[in-house]
Amino acid sequence: MLTSRTFLKRTRAGAVVKVVREHYLREDIPCGAAPCARCAPPPGNGLQARPSGAHSSLCPRPHYLLPDTNLLLHQIDILEDPVIKNVIVLQTVLQEVRNRSAPVYKRIRDVIQNPEKHFYSFTNEHHRETYIEQQKGESSNDRNDRAIRVAVKWYNEHLKKIEDEEEIEVILLTNDRTNKEKALEEGITAYTCEEYVKSLVANPDLVDRLACISDEGKEIESGKIIFSEHIPLSKLQQGIKSGIYLQGTFRASRDNYLEATVWVHGDAEENKEIIIQGLKHLNRAVHEDIVAVELLPKDEWVAPSSVVLQDDGQNEDDIENEEEKENALKTSLNKDMLRPTGKVVGIIKRNWRPFCGMLSKSQIKEARRHLFTPADRRIPRIRIETRQADTLEGQRIIVAIDGWPRNSRYPNGHFVKNLGSAGDKETETEVLLLEHDVPHQPFSQSVLSFLPKMPWSITEQDIKHREDLRHLCVCSVDPPGCTDIDDALHCRELENGNIEVGVHIADVSRFIRPGNALDEESARRGTTVYLCEKRIDMVPELLSSNLCSLRSNVDRLAFSCIWEMNHKAEIVKTRFTKSIINSKASLTYAEAQMRIDSATMNDDITTSLRGLNKLAKILKKKRIDNGALTLSSPEVRFHMDSETHDPIDLQTKELKETNSMVEEFMLLANVSVAQKIYDEFPEFALLRKHPAPPPSNYDILVKAANSKASICHANLNLEIKTDSAKALAESLDKAESPAFPYLNTLLRILATRCMMQAVYFCSGMDTDFRHYGLASPIYTHFTSPIRRYADIIVHRLLAVAIGADSTYPELTDKHKLADICKNLNYRHKMAQYAQRASVAFHTQLFFKSKGVVNEDAYILFVRKNAIVVLIPKYGLEGTVFFDEKDKPAPKLDYNSEVPSLTVEDTTLHVFDKVKVNVTLDASNIQHQKMRMVLVEPKV
Repeated sequence: MLTSRTFLKRTRAGAVVKVVREHYLREDIPCGAAPCARCAPPPGNGLQARPSGAHSSLCPRPHYLLPDTNLLLHQIDILEDPVIKNVIVLQTVLQEVRNRSAPVYKRIRDVIQNPEKHFYSFTNEHHRETYIEQQKGESSNDRNDRAIRVAVKWYNEHLKKIEDEEEIEVILLTNDRTNKEKALEEGITAYTCEEYVKSLVANPDLVDRLACISDEGKEIESGKIIFSEHIPLSKLQQGIKSGIYLQGTFRASRDNYLEATVWVHGDAEENKEIIIQGLKHLNRAVHEDIVAVELLPKDEWVAPSSVVLQDDGQNEDDIENEEEKENALKTSLNKDMLRPTGKVVGIIKRNWRPFCGMLSKSQIKEARRHLFTPADRRIPRIRIETRQADTLEGQRIIVAIDGWPRNSRYPNGHFVKNLGSAGDKETETEVLLLEHDVPHQPFSQSVLSFLPKMPWSITEQDIKHREDLRHLCVCSVDPPGCTDIDDALHCRELENGNIEVGVHIADVSRFIRPGNALDEESARRGTTVYLCEKRIDMVPELLSSNLCSLRSNVDRLAFSCIWEMNHKAEIVKTRFTKSIINSKASLTYAEAQMRIDSATMNDDITTSLRGLNKLAKILKKKRIDNGALTLSSPEVRFHMDSETHDPIDLQTKELKETNSMVEEFMLLANVSVAQKIYDEFPEFALLRKHPAPPPSNYDILVKAANSKASICHANLNLEIKTDSAKALAESLDKAESPAFPYLNTLLRILATRCMMQAVYFCSGMDTDFRHYGLASPIYTHFTSPIRRYADIIVHRLLAVAIGADSTYPELTDKHKLADICKNLNYRHKMAQYAQRASVAFHTQLFFKSKGVVNEDAYILFVRKNAIVVLIPKYGLEGTVFFDEKDKPAPKLDYNSEVPSLTVEDTTLHVFDKVKVNVTLDASNIQHQKMRMVLVEPKV
């Protein structure tokens, strides 16, 4: 049957047009119930004949559940629980959820696909008996509520016709009072989510997972209004248009819970970053929310605070105490340090997610209300109601925020899941992955179905379209234990006296084809994440460690970049080709170095390595002469106990010449490929740029170098020039002190902190392509497609450019490419943070067994009430506080110009060598931290 839907739509030009759409209605859409003989069996897993699941005291008869849109949006944690089964999800509901919340939509789709849950998606909008027209004067919301009730009625009539001794009823779950009242009037059994969940007598814990939607009932008894009201969205949008308010991303401070910055959206140079200080001005915004900000008058502007403040108060309503702390932030400052300051007036988009953390159990006996402390210090504590406080104490749990009333110091939320005991290695790794939003679930069946069937071998078809390079002496050089080998190299003399060098990269794009589930999952993950003892792969292991890995003595498909060079490492000719290679050796950096240095080894592999090493040194010198930076960051390696997998030793990584050799050719391949894809696709090339830092970023570095020079009184050339990368590189090279050999490394570590983040971008959406750190006018990532999705896109572009593969629409859509880049930049950043957190956790495990140690350290930063030090032996950074609890506060004098901090009579400067006492402070089990106390100089 055919009907039509008519609606009015406004065009971009402002004209109103009438749109008429054909809408097909059918009678053969199955109801999804297994016992129903009248309908065709549903595709996939439908509703059970005898509904299993929790027993309800409200409806003891067999029943299916049918939630409305708001219930599904807000109570998804309940619906995901294994206890809840046999649920009908209407098309009306799914469409609304899809429009209103992409994360919830994805979660409900996953639940529908889970065969154990028996959730069935019913296409009610195309069923002749359940489709309804919108009535005159009826809002679309009311129409959808009516459509849901019509579907429940139809189901109950339809299921009555099943010839079975026990009738199955369909129950409507809704938290909408009007919808429930109308349902009851129409003879439909309807309950709120809370009523139904509380009726599941065998599962009392499920009550904890209820989201408290209505803020009114949950407000604290004191009722004292703390925060000003949020301005409604419609008024905010008008205010942003007229310039009264500014829209931006709210970024809470890790070090100070009473301070945040808002990064304003848009291209305006002024007021790019706005400081928000004080509880009332923060006005219930949570980290990463999109907010509207009103600028304060200039005489109320403040400077970023140098005080470190953690929210550790137990009394949740001690507002006076907060005001005292806020006053401590406002210190007398010179006018230059004041920054644009504002207050949050409204929330445009909440960015709440489930948060990991621990329960801070209430001191009141038998209390149900407790505070939850998130692992991420930027997130406020959350009040939850739970009866399981005794069980959850000392556990890592997940909690979701439901709302934040004006008269509550903290937001309200609900318990979602228990992850396990705090401090347990598996639990902490899970927390780390969840907190950094690293997708780490096992690959689904639909993803794995696109993998090649084993046993796999190279086909005649593959050989026909590729260059056979199996005769070449190719080898790979990687860290020890590496199984995902992306790249291999070869080097040989040509008859004309020149040298041929090849970089051969795993041809991952041959196995991951555009648009399939495997491609979509790889794009979502964006990168492989390397933790201390675990690797979260971007692609399934069959590809990462086997079919794509360029292991020795097996034929592998590659994408090769081959140069002809002269002995001065000048490129004569470059070509790219899809190839077949057979690596002759998989070496570690140490093994390759040993071959190069050996006086007795002269085989083909060693000769090839020596040729590569010689050219690499010339390439590196050229790069550095062009102004490329050699920066430093202390990287550490753990030596693990083979049985317990606990760290037993920790040392900073030592880099060999061969590390640099491989790096030089990878950089060269990336530059060559970037130029090729940009020449071919000037609008659609995926490139990587590293923006030059704003001059103010270097203030800390310049001040630190100057203060060191003035203290040493020696004739040190510590002037740091920052007008170009080349000037910076040269001044860093000159900044040497014979009496202080580690100074140069410290300056390079500090210079690294001044840098901007390198980012992926689409060439058609930007004009500045330069890579500041590498001093290259153009750059991309081509050499690691097993572990980076950006490289897969670059492979596809290059393959089209050389005629080795066909294009597809998304590849030449710059807006799609820009979206991919945005996700890749986010995933890349989160992977880095997760890796650092993993190192921090393993460092804590190491010191837990080591006990107390005294170590040499250098000061990296000075703060108002603390110094940040680096211990080179362990590559470990930590904060030494001087105003400790329960001890008389020492006299502190902070000078931001030098910068220096005088504690009593001892003045501490950046780069000073000190001795610190290092212990693991486990007093706060959730935020265990390295505690550092100054031993020398004695203060």
